[in-house]
Amino acid sequence: MEKEEVKSRVKKVVAVVLKIDQLEVEDDANFIFDLGADSVQSIQLVAAFEEEFDIEMDEDGAVSVQTISGAVDFIASYLN
Repeated sequence: MEKEEVKSRVKKVVAVVLKIDQLEVEDDANFIFDLGADSVQSIQLVAAFEEEFDIEMDEDGAVSVQTISGAVDFIASYLN
């Protein structure tokens, strides 16, 4: 899967989970500081990414990812 497709799907998932407009989700946005995610939503994001990409991620590693671009890289590592 191309990285641009991963990024597009990550942004879509983030917009749905955080209930924000997808246009607000910038590549370098921080989930907590820029997008307002709380700890519960962080866990929901991990679950939503796993479902969207049909992968099982390392929970500790996944929760430590703080930005959109970090999530794209992290998820892409599971798709290769």
